[in-house]
Parts: sequence; C-alpha cells; structure tokens
Amino acid sequence: MSGFARRPAGCLAFVEELLAARQFDVLLPTHEQGFLFARVSARLAEKVGLALPGFASYRTAHSKAGFSRLLDELRLPQPKTHIVKSEHELRSAISFPGVIKTSLGTASRGIWFVRDQADLEVASRELNAAGAFADEVLVQEFIAGTTEKAQGVFCRGELIGFHAYRQVAAGAGPAAARRSSKALAGPKSARGWRQSERLAWHGPLSIDYLMPERGDTPRLIDRNPRLVEPMSAYLAGTDLVGLLLQLSRGETPPMLGDSREGVRTHLAMQALLGCASKGGTRRDLLRECRRLLTGAASYADSTEELTPAVSDWISAVPLLMTAMLLFASPNLAGKLARGGFGAHLLDLASVRRIESDDFR
Repeated sequence: MSGFARRPAGCLAFVEELLAARQFDVLLPTHEQGFLFARVSARLAEKVGLALPGFASYRTAHSKAGFSRLLDELRLPQPKTHIVKSEHELRSAISFPGVIKTSLGTASRGIWFVRDQADLEVASRELNAAGAFADEVLVQEFIAGTTEKAQGVFCRGELIGFHAYRQVAAGAGPAAARRSSKALAGPKSARGWRQSERLAWHGPLSIDYLMPERGDTPRLIDRNPRLVEPMSAYLAGTDLVGLLLQLSRGETPPMLGDSREGVRTHLAMQALLGCASKGGTRRDLLRECRRLLTGAASYADSTEELTPAVSDWISAVPLLMTAMLLFASPNLAGKLARGGFGAHLLDLASVRRIESDDFR
C-alpha cells in the first residue's frame, strides 16, 4: 500500500477486492493505514477481523493538536503547549529552547528542536515550504529528560496488555537506538491511560513521555494509534501482537502479565545512523560496527530488534547497504534517516480527503 496517501480510495478498493476474492482472518494495519481503515471500519468489519476504535477517536489520537487538547481536558501533564496557525503566532509563542511540531506527522517527521534564532529561521522556512500553516502547529517548551514509551492493547477502553521501555541511546533524531524494558506503574495506572478510556479505545496505542531531570512527574509528549516496534515487548515476555490478533478475531483476551524489567534491545541501523549524524567519522563507524558484531560495551546482553541477521539473514541486506553508504559518506546519515518515508505516509491533503463526507 505504498501509494495509499495519494489514492486512499483506490487502495481501499484494492483491499476490499482482496477480501472479496480470498478468505482472511484479520486485517492488521501496521502504520497509517489505520486512519483509512478506521474511516470505514464498520464496512470492513463485515468482511474481516479488525480491532480499531471509532473514527472520531482515531482522528483525535492521530492529530498532535487533538491529543494535546485531550490532555488539557483530562488535566494530564504535558509540556507547556501553544497551538498556532501562522508564522506570526509561532514567533510570538516560541521561547528558547523549544520544540515545534506539525499537528500531522509520524516517523519523526515534522519536529524541530529550536535552540536559538537561527534554528527558528530554519524551522520557519521549512514549515512554510511544507504548507504547514494550512493546519495547526504546536509550540512546546523543551524539557530535559529521558524519553520513555508505553505501549498498550485495549479492549473497548480497558487495558489488557502493557509494556514500557526507556530509551537508553538515541539514533538519528529522536528515534531510539538502544532500549531497556521498564516496569512502570505510573502509565499503567488509571491516570496514565485516562485518555484511552475517554476515547473508548479499541486496539493498539503507543504513548511517548518524558521523565524530567528535575521532578518525577512524566510529561506526555506524543501518541501513535498503533504498536510501534513491538519487539522490545516480545523479548521481555509480553506478546502484544499476539494479543492484538486475538482481539481482532473478536475474542476477549484476559489481561497479560507484566513484562520483565531490564531487557536490553537495540537497532543496529539506528545505532549507525545516530553515530554518523552526531559527527562520527569512518573510524567511529568502524568501532560501532565492531561493538555490534561482537556484542561488546553498550551492546553486551542486548538483542537486535529489527535486523537479526543470525536468524533472518536477508534482514542483513538493508543494514549492510546502510553501513556501506555511511562509510562512503557519513554526511548521508540525515538524508538516509529521512528517506524511505513517502507515499505511504499521510499528508494534510490525504487526511482531508479521507475525512470528507463524500469519501467512499
């Protein structure tokens, strides 16, 4: 479904043709296809198993501005946030250091960390070039701390499976390169998931939050209406994907037990991209490759999530290609990190097309 952002109705017709021609147990959106499927979930549910909330709830969780308003409504902690609709409002609201986010964006797109006036000018140019002010833009205070993620599966608003992890090291941008699973009562509590109850959430949900260096109150910063890279949970003993499949088939699974704490995982591709994007030389990249291959230093007792070459040798192909390109030119890290995203990611035009009353 690589072109569904350009032709969502055509992709929906393709899926429905497959469902009519063959027998499938479950339709499992792994990325932004969920927005499209939630729009017509009642129609799809007649043909295949599907675990999604109502479209209004999905739209709220899909929009960063909608999510921020929901947090305010429920009085849940988030960084100080202004929602603006023009460059003038943006410049009036920003303080340094700060964070700027487009309301629509995933895979680390549409985020600028603004340290000074020069960063603001770059962000403003890119926002205007992307037509971002046709929609809402968030301006948030920057809070120093550790990024953590909570992942849950819900059955009609009730949490039935949960996993949390701490980002130990970042890759390119905010993406994680190394993680450690974490037993965390806070986000698992009723207070932490009140937003999901409010939306009567059904299916998967992932939430990013910051643990500030000063204070112990987590600040909610992002959400994704899907499971994001669930291998950390699986390796820690919590099979969220299996749970989601059961839920999609119409079952009502019992609550899963807690994940094991301290299970270390990594993504080699993000580790290499992160090394290069932070000014690493070819020698630094070679050292990082040696550590990854031998499981030394920070990779001791850590398991690869995305490209486990020993058990899935073909997964090594994109990793090797990435490494070769970075050795040829470490400066390619930023471009490589932004590449690979495109026609399968929604933009404002495709969102409005799917939302429209005459969408079929």
